[in-house]
Order: sequence, then C-alpha cells, then structure tokens
Amino acid sequence: MAAPAEPGHSPGFKKPPALLRLKRKRPGRRSDAATAAGAAAAPAPRGPSAAARRRNPFSSLDNAPRRAAAAPQPPAAAPAGGDPSAAPFWQFLEPACEEKPSSRAEPAESSDILALSKDLHSPLAVPRAPSSPRQEFPADWSIKTRALFVSSQPFSWAEHLKAQEEAQGFAQHCRATETTLPRSVQEPRLCTELRCAFQQSLVYWLHPSLPWLPLFPRLGADRRMAGKACPWAQDEALQQVLMSDWSVSFTSLYNLLRARLCPYFYVCAAQFSVLFRAAGLAGSAVPTAAVVPTTRGLRDAMRSEGIEFSLPLLEESRARKQKNSGESLGAGTADGLGGGSSVEDAGEPTPSDDDDDDGSFSWLEEMGVQDEVKKPDTLSIQLRKEKHEVQVDHRPESLVLVSGSNTFTLLNFLISCRSLVAVAGPQAGLPPTLLSPVAFRGGTMQTLKARTVSGRARVQGGFEDAFSLEVLGPILPHALHALTLVLGPAQRGAFRALLSPHEPSAAFNARPAQEDGHQELPACGLHAKTLDQLRQSPTLGKSSIRLLEMKDYAYTWKV
Repeated sequence: MAAPAEPGHSPGFKKPPALLRLKRKRPGRRSDAATAAGAAAAPAPRGPSAAARRRNPFSSLDNAPRRAAAAPQPPAAAPAGGDPSAAPFWQFLEPACEEKPSSRAEPAESSDILALSKDLHSPLAVPRAPSSPRQEFPADWSIKTRALFVSSQPFSWAEHLKAQEEAQGFAQHCRATETTLPRSVQEPRLCTELRCAFQQSLVYWLHPSLPWLPLFPRLGADRRMAGKACPWAQDEALQQVLMSDWSVSFTSLYNLLRARLCPYFYVCAAQFSVLFRAAGLAGSAVPTAAVVPTTRGLRDAMRSEGIEFSLPLLEESRARKQKNSGESLGAGTADGLGGGSSVEDAGEPTPSDDDDDDGSFSWLEEMGVQDEVKKPDTLSIQLRKEKHEVQVDHRPESLVLVSGSNTFTLLNFLISCRSLVAVAGPQAGLPPTLLSPVAFRGGTMQTLKARTVSGRARVQGGFEDAFSLEVLGPILPHALHALTLVLGPAQRGAFRALLSPHEPSAAFNARPAQEDGHQELPACGLHAKTLDQLRQSPTLGKSSIRLLEMKDYAYTWKV
C-alpha cells in the first residue's frame, strides 16, 4: 500500500522517470515542452519566496547537459491560483556547466611591463586625482618596501658598477659628500659621478644585523620568520645580551638626533613602529616622535610614565566632522547614521547617554525600583565609557605624537617596555629593528637591492621599448628623494615610479601640532635639496605616495 502523499511534496518524486531522462538528453536533441511539463509537476522548494531558488545539488554531475548560449528564457508562469508551490519542478534545476563571467581577467603572455606594474601595484582604494606639475614632491615619511622606476631611456648605467665606483659611493656616503649633477647627462653609462651618486643613494644603516632573518618589516612578519634559526628564543642570557647591545645603539641614535647630526630614525618592533625626527624637520621646532599603531593599554602605560602626547589624526578627524556638521546639520546626521563602519567614525565618540552615566543610580531610588533592577558592576561601566577609545586601536587614527623633552622620557620608556620585544612566536626575544640614514654605534651598513629589466610596452599604434629599475628593501624617505635626484638627469627628466609603501608607516605623514619651526641641520648627512624637502610640514595625512611621475623635470603624484 502506497504511503499517503504529504502536503507540499510531490508523490512522484521518488521515481521521476521522465524528469531525469530529460536532463540527461544531449543539448542537440530537444523534447516537447508540453510533454516535459506534464511529466513533472512538482512543487517549488519550500522557503520564504519562490524567487529565492536553491541551487540543485546534482547539477555538478558530468552527465548533466550544457545549456547552449542563447537568450535566457523566462520562468514558467505560476498557475492561475497564484500558488508558487505548484510550479513545475524542472524549472528550478540549474545546468552543470553554466557560464559565469570571470571576476578578474588574467593577463596575457604578451602583457607589457607598464600594464603588469599597474595591475600589481594599484592601490585598494581609488587614488586621488593627480596633482598639478611641481618642481618638488611632498615629503613622504612612510617606508617603501619596493620601488619600480619605468622610463623610455635605458637604465644600463645602473648595472655592473666598477669596484672603484662602488667604493667611491660608500666613501661619499660616509663623508656626506654632495654630488652636483648637470640637468641632463648625455652619456649616463660613461658618467662616473652619476654611478657613484647612485651607489651613495642606496646606503642605509641597520641594527641588529642578522643576515638570515628579514628584519623589515616587523609588523606581521611571523610567517616569513617561521622556521628560521633563532638561538636566543630559549636562552635568556643571550636575550639580555642582545637587548643590552640594542639599548646602546638606540641611545646612540637618540644622542645623534638631539645633536642634529642624525635627521631621523625608525624603531620597528613586532607590535608597533616609532619615528624619531630631529628639530627642524616636518615643520616642528622641537624633536618629535610618532608611534603607530597603538592600543589603549600602551597609551595608558605612557600616561602613567608621565609622557604627554596627542592624537593628531583623531583630533583632525573630529574637527573636520564638527565643521561639516556645523555647515550642514542634516548632511552631518545622515553621515553619522550611514558611515558607522568607516575608520574615522569608528574612532570618534558620538554623543550618547553613555557620557552622562557617572555610575550613580539615584534615579532608580526616585522611581522606587532600586532593589528590583540588577545594577551593572563598576568594570562594565568603565569599559562602556572607554569603548570609543578602544575602537581606534591598531588603526592609523591611533597615531601618538610626542614632542619636546617628552621624547627622552619615551626613550627610557621604550627601553624598559616589556611589550617592545615579543615573548612568543618566531620573533620572541628579538630586539626591534633600528633604521637610520647615518652611521651610529653598533649599526651595520646595508644597501638596497637594485636590478634592471628591459621589455616592450604597449602604446597606441604598436609597441615601444620600455626599461625599468627595481629597488627593493626598506626605502627611507631620504633615499627616495636621492634616487629622484639621480634619475632626473640620467633619464632626461622623464620617468615614472610605482611605489609600494609599508601600510602601517603611512600614518607618519600626520602633521605635527607645533609648526613653523626652523632649525639648521648642516651636518646631518643629507643632500641640501633632500633636507629642504624634509623640512616641509607633511601634507599627505594618513596617505602615502603610490605613483610618482616626472615629465619635463616636473613632478606629479597620486596617493
């Protein structure tokens, strides 16, 4: 005896003789639609609506037919009664190999250097409009991990430096010798001054020096350091020796900074990075130090040590939002409701009843329900008040700026800070990385890696020769400017640079609070034009330059 049919199910679902045969037929053979509709009259999948169709779990079988490329057919009409469950079952089956548009086109084998470079190094967000041509580009305090220079002129002059040229470049760097090049070099390959200046621009100083470990970047570098030999990980005595040596180098750099013999240096730890700048740089009349990213715990620890600091990016965001809301109250309210997931809104406390909650529940006594309502504990009240401050943690808005004598207090704080060195993972016991443009005690001279590539670039009407120079390593701000001073005359005032910044360091472009300060740094080891650029107040905010182009000896850039 056959089981009674359940409501909402087709009694013939267990043995659909005509239905599956219809799906197994070849695409070339077609059957009568009326026969197929009469053979299968199954209900639609149960759900909130008939429009939300489930994917057929059997559509991936190899014997399923492929739908021919034709215009999509409209779904079968529902019965006159309007019940969507009475629609035929076969209309909800999907073909096995339905063609879907690809999400990203793969580059062809003949892709040119320019196209691939744009594809690989295009920023996630839509870049701003290019700036108007200027004789100088703004100072970018972010550290670049890669720079690709592309030009129509060959970079053969940067290949295979002679031993004498390499030694002369090192000597010019150590003696802080400025090289004056002509506006255009006719034969770059035969110009010894040009090749020595190029070698000079690639030099930087590093501590500690562990050639088998990638010491920059340190943020998020656990995966790259995994499996490397770390003999100090389980040896506390060795960790103390490394940390003592690092403290001497760190103090030496700070003393050079205060004496205006070192323009700036970076401290790159596993959790955050610090940029120390001498007085007179970035428009500040006093030494400054910027820390990013920070957390509420780190900021509270700095306050407990008596370090005064400011949050320039967060304050700028609040001021801009208040100004916008003052100009247009309605537009400001709409932005506050719709932009709750943005970075800037997440870092700003919004007016709410939480600010008036001082922990007193006298209003419950006035209502006479103080014994019936469960009161939150003190810790919950404190966390609720501090939720807005916690929201900026690990974000560019958490940038902390320290000025003046507080930088010396920050120095002592960092030396004794426990969170400065990781206690677990591949970076356990490894002191932070010190990066400097000048020599210091315990520092090791390093050079950026440079290589040239030749290829064909696609242009309107055909192809033309394209030459590129790739520079890898921690490219400091002075190195980027020094490279442009060399490439301008060598490439006849026309080249394009695709820059890959270390994203957390982009927040170092925040504008300091104290500006309009001018201090002389005559013996800091930088070129005079580079020093003039770094003296200017930062204008990039929390962005960094990603595309730098020189045309007719004038710069344009995108962030």
